[in-house]
Amino acid sequence: MLSSKQEKLLKNVQKPARYTGGEFNSVVKDKSKISFRYALCFPDDYEIGMSHLGMKILYGLVNERDDAWCERVFAPWDDMEAEMRKNNVLLYGLESGDDIKDFDMIGFPLLYELSYTNVLNMLDLAGLPVRSRDRKDLTPLIVAGGPCACNPEPMSAFIDLFMLGDGEEVTHDVIDLLKKHRDAGSTKEEFLKEAAQIKGVYVPSLYDVSYNSDGTIKEVVARENAPEKVVKRVVADMDTAYYPDKFVVPFIDIVHDRAVSEIFRGCIRGCRFCQAGFIYRPIREKSFEVANAQSKALCESTGYDEISLCSLSTSDYTQIEKLIPAMFDWALKENINVSLPSLRVDNFSDELMEELQKVRRSGLTFAPEAGTQRLRDAINKNVTEEEVIRTAQKAFAGGWTAVKLYFMMGLPTETMEDIEGIAALAQTVVDTFYRNPDKPKGKGVTVNISVASFVPKPFTPFQWEPQDTRDMLEEKQKHLLESIKTKKIQVSYHESPTSLLEGVFARGDRKLCDVIESAWKRGSKFDSWDEFFNFDNWLAAFAEFGLDPAFYANRKRSFGEILPWDMFDYGIRREFLEKENLKAYRSETTPHCRQKCAACGAARINGGKCDALNQNIL
Repeated sequence: MLSSKQEKLLKNVQKPARYTGGEFNSVVKDKSKISFRYALCFPDDYEIGMSHLGMKILYGLVNERDDAWCERVFAPWDDMEAEMRKNNVLLYGLESGDDIKDFDMIGFPLLYELSYTNVLNMLDLAGLPVRSRDRKDLTPLIVAGGPCACNPEPMSAFIDLFMLGDGEEVTHDVIDLLKKHRDAGSTKEEFLKEAAQIKGVYVPSLYDVSYNSDGTIKEVVARENAPEKVVKRVVADMDTAYYPDKFVVPFIDIVHDRAVSEIFRGCIRGCRFCQAGFIYRPIREKSFEVANAQSKALCESTGYDEISLCSLSTSDYTQIEKLIPAMFDWALKENINVSLPSLRVDNFSDELMEELQKVRRSGLTFAPEAGTQRLRDAINKNVTEEEVIRTAQKAFAGGWTAVKLYFMMGLPTETMEDIEGIAALAQTVVDTFYRNPDKPKGKGVTVNISVASFVPKPFTPFQWEPQDTRDMLEEKQKHLLESIKTKKIQVSYHESPTSLLEGVFARGDRKLCDVIESAWKRGSKFDSWDEFFNFDNWLAAFAEFGLDPAFYANRKRSFGEILPWDMFDYGIRREFLEKENLKAYRSETTPHCRQKCAACGAARINGGKCDALNQNIL
């Protein structure tokens, strides 16, 4: 419940519902009956944070405990921040209105490198020092996880410990240990030494990094008995893993305002640019009975009229043709739409098309990723132009008139011919619509091309590759626009300065902590938002510490170089990644996991189990 001082701020801000709490299904507990308080802080605005599935899972997971209360916190927009600073109001939990600096633990999901300054800003708004070394007390403990935690080094000065991999089990382990040490009066250092022994926990203060004269890493030394390799946590059984039966329902529109049902983790495909496809391995599926029951429970508890199936590649779910009819049995009766994002063009079956025609149509989205077959083979996309066109024909015959195609620009081995191929493939899709005798009468077609700039990421075969410079990307973007010959094709692409920063921090080391803090002090925050992004701030921050962004983003690295994330074990063998990198330069593909196990190594951290082949492969 907000105080009168907090409430007075709301009359001066846009969208005050971002800051009030009290939404349907939010959890309010009796403070006298709980002994642990956790502030789950999303480093972006309410509308984005409330759409994030990981937040929903962790919020429900912690609140299931009788001894703990988890509250939500989002980055205040600049109008609210100004009011808070002017009136000396600290960052507070939405459920209680209490200052989070008095909580036991504060956690940040790190989903995107350009949210890093928001983490510092939120700590400062909470009245806490941003650097871990300056926070002497055991609590509040500052923790972080999420996909960016696979290389946490650029944030290592600010976070007390990182949780690597799946968060459902390790969160409980950290809470239990922190409670024990807090109640025993332990020091922060005593707790962190023991926490480092938990599988999946990385404590950066227990590792010393030295550098060569050329700026590359010379050595990483673990101290105080910390593990030399931190192994990520894996939830082995998705059927029994925690999943919320209700979501908090916001008062205002959010980015993804619907129920979400996770059907499996991991990906069988092995696209060489895709970090998620590797760091979430091994593949673990839910049974269709569990997925169906969870989906129905969420719709009943929230009142949503749309549910989206969540995975990296929905049509790769082995029980999709059982799940969809089972969901339609109840969803259609209640006028609930079932959304299937992340469909593959090479397994978009007639049966799936027939089922999708039963629900209201939105645009279909597919990801060829590259414009030519040579480049699709180099990135191991394993999709042909014929499959793209055949799928488009099915969609148009089924009544769809809008198709979105995702591509990447700046991929290793890419040429201007590949850029022209993006426009050519989109044009072929347009032509396919007008050649189709079964197309919807009296309607035109829209083909939207979304082009992301390639960013090399850790734990992928392209982790050693240079990122295209800003000039190179801008030249390719211009060439793509010149190659489009019809207004039926709409193009959107990422701005190159933000992609450069993403590349710097994705593969950066802990020297970048100084740069992030400097940029934040200069006013940087909400860096993924055009209205806030200030590239000059960042250039000045790099210059202040004599660091060159090109060293991190645009430099090809050798296989022999020590990488900042080499002390982490995400299951993927380095030898496998090197082999896949070399195959890219030969435009040689690797069969997906259900066709043949490529021995990536991920199953060994799950007891040898991988649902791709549904057998023990150790």
